Amino acid sequence: MLRYSLRRFLGAIPTLLVLIALAFFMIRLAPGGPFDQERALPPQIEANLRAAYHLDEPLPQQFVRYLGNLLRGDFGPSFQYRDFTVTELIMTGFPVSLRLGGTAILIAFVVGVTAGSIAALKQNRPADYAVMGVSMTGISIPNFVMAPLLILVFAVYLGWLPAGGLGDGSIRNLVLPVVALALPQIAYIARLTRGSMIEVLRSNFIRTARAQGLATRTIVMRHALKPALLPVVSYLGPATAAVITGSVVIEQIFGVPGIGRFFVQGALNRDYTLVMGVVVFYGTLIILFNFLVDLAYAWLDPKVKYS
Repeated sequence: MLRYSLRRFLGAIPTLLVLIALAFFMIRLAPGGPFDQERALPPQIEANLRAAYHLDEPLPQQFVRYLGNLLRGDFGPSFQYRDFTVTELIMTGFPVSLRLGGTAILIAFVVGVTAGSIAALKQNRPADYAVMGVSMTGISIPNFVMAPLLILVFAVYLGWLPAGGLGDGSIRNLVLPVVALALPQIAYIARLTRGSMIEVLRSNFIRTARAQGLATRTIVMRHALKPALLPVVSYLGPATAAVITGSVVIEQIFGVPGIGRFFVQGALNRDYTLVMGVVVFYGTLIILFNFLVDLAYAWLDPKVKYS
């Protein structure tokens, strides 16, 4: 296991380097710059700003400088939020995104696996059609449509919940953004669980368990659920990273100060260091969660061995 972990860690370094290089050079290909404003700065002041942030250096030299700072854990200063470093901004937004995204993915996993298992056990029956119909609806309706609908119904018409913002951080303020984040994930997980569970329930070891007279609940919980979760766990790796780091659309609609919102503002303002910091942070999380998924395979499937 240790050798496998070390090999995966070393293999992730080139992937992260390619991601950093692509993001670094692509964002600089976009028109405009971090100091472009409606009212143009005097040339001397703009030149001084570019020199202060090393933007007057050749791009390869800037890239090497950025990699050196990354090795020291320094994402650099923000060009637009002058009193903050990128690390401070990420650490400000990440707890908010983690709270919303972590709650959403946990709800999605529990509800999605439960609904998918019920659909598989009731295959081609009304319960199955109902679960798959709702799942297709959840997949088909994008977040930028579902979130305003939730606000319109539960905040405007019924007045049960706040329309946006975190307020004092109470549960009432979290309900709508968490539900909006969780709904698409519930739909995907339910469909994955249903397909995998149907396949597992047709396996020989399940037939043997039924021949021994075991109850359906025991068969599902003790024998079928773990192998049926393999494709779900594969999906949860990148999905968890995406949800936890914040949904750009959801955070903008609900006015949540998470990482996704900082990313949008950074891209609009050509805040190179802020965009790069979020990209590197997001890429690192994806690599980490995919690694955890590989380790979870050994627990879910005893046939998987790491040597």
